[in-house]
Amino acid sequence: MLSVLPNSLKFICHNGAGYDNIDVDACTEKEILVSSTPIAVNNATADITMFLMIGALRQAYISISSIRNGQWFGKTTLGHDPRGRTLGILGMGGIGREVARRARVFGMNIIYHNRRRLPRELEGDATYVSFDDLLCKSDVLSLNLSLNASTRHIISGPEFEKMKDGVVIINTARGALINEKALVDALNSGKVFSAGLDVFENEPSVEPGLLNNPRVMLLPHIGTTTLETQREMELLVLENLRSCLEKGTLVTLVPEQRDALHQVNGHENGHVERNGHLNGWNGVHI
Repeated sequence: MLSVLPNSLKFICHNGAGYDNIDVDACTEKEILVSSTPIAVNNATADITMFLMIGALRQAYISISSIRNGQWFGKTTLGHDPRGRTLGILGMGGIGREVARRARVFGMNIIYHNRRRLPRELEGDATYVSFDDLLCKSDVLSLNLSLNASTRHIISGPEFEKMKDGVVIINTARGALINEKALVDALNSGKVFSAGLDVFENEPSVEPGLLNNPRVMLLPHIGTTTLETQREMELLVLENLRSCLEKGTLVTLVPEQRDALHQVNGHENGHVERNGHLNGWNGVHI
């Protein structure tokens, strides 16, 4: 699509925190800067993560289905309390930190893995661990990272094998972070106790093995669908538009471009100036 857009295009202001539908590498090649709407989605996404987490721990869908079908008890299930369990967060950005803040209230112990360890003031009482340790030690694993070429199917068969028996999987980020067929196998074998999913690999289609499993809590990608959050996202898009028109800057440049520009020009934050060509940016490939 970029090939048919005019050369005058210099900015893309995306209304969403996830931007895997935008080819950032191609935009960078054409010196097009891209913004997203982080921060605005943090609270709503963290809330829905906790909703799915508690629901999956308690296997709530089984009881919900029973009562809607006229059975008071239906199939009796015993779930788990969150208190004392270890929550592993893969991707401790803004959303991940909000999930951690909420989970602490439920008495959970927090471990996390990022590409880089957080500064102490952002880390709080969460413990940074390796990716393998995150898989091995988590009672509940929450995926809160971006989807890109390196994170696609970051959770697949070999990763499930390293996890505790009876682990709970929560994904409110992007569906393709998980190999869904491997998740179905892990659920069927009992390796995974239950799962809570708001996102799917081939939306709006849902893997039948997930759709038909009563131990999976399913939502149709509604993590940010609140009136308040949608308003905040739209306002942030407008703020980016105004900034690029008035100042030639973007307020919330996507991390890949922000990091590359910081390396080239020494910018310290997400406000990146564009005065014609960015000095030193020509030829930078992310």
